[in-house]
Amino acid sequence: WLRRTTHYLFIVVVAVNSTLLTINAGDYIFYTDWAWTSFVVFSISQSTMLVVGAIYYMLFTGVPGTATYYATIMTIYTWVAKGAWFALGYPYDFIVVPVWIPSAMLLDLSYWATRRNKHAAILIGGTLVGMSLPVFNMINLLLVKDPLEMAFKYPRPTLPPYMTPIEPQVGKFYNSPVALDAGAGAVLSVPIAALGAKLNTW
Repeated sequence: WLRRTTHYLFIVVVAVNSTLLTINAGDYIFYTDWAWTSFVVFSISQSTMLVVGAIYYMLFTGVPGTATYYATIMTIYTWVAKGAWFALGYPYDFIVVPVWIPSAMLLDLSYWATRRNKHAAILIGGTLVGMSLPVFNMINLLLVKDPLEMAFKYPRPTLPPYMTPIEPQVGKFYNSPVALDAGAGAVLSVPIAALGAKLNTW
């Protein structure tokens, strides 16, 4: 009884530690107001830490399927965070829950198919996670409705000033005489410069 209890306790500890690894590896969640900017950082950090945490977890238990279980814990954790922001009055789409589970399933599959070879799981499974996680999350972000409108209407209070989205002044810029003069000057500068060079040769 004590041995079984200790084993389960260690499984819980490893799951918590793996989750903390992933959370502290940079952005572990997609906020709509900064989603595409953090996409590259997310893809690198989360694919790396998913493999590190899942391999750590799988080697401890020795059971294929633990990577998917670990990714499910992360997904539940993120849905809790999404619910917390929603309770604060932010819209439902303000947080996009990342997709970890399919990539973790590929990692489990590689661990199972290579007969629990940890080196093959790291190389093959890590490659599969690194290629699949950005693709799944790119599709996930493409399904968000009006991310720019969401960003301008609901800026995060925790964002520093330099990361706060600024509404584009497209219409005002194109109707500005200064902008029109600058554009005309840029277009005319090339033939004027060519003409000056020609006159100088004469």
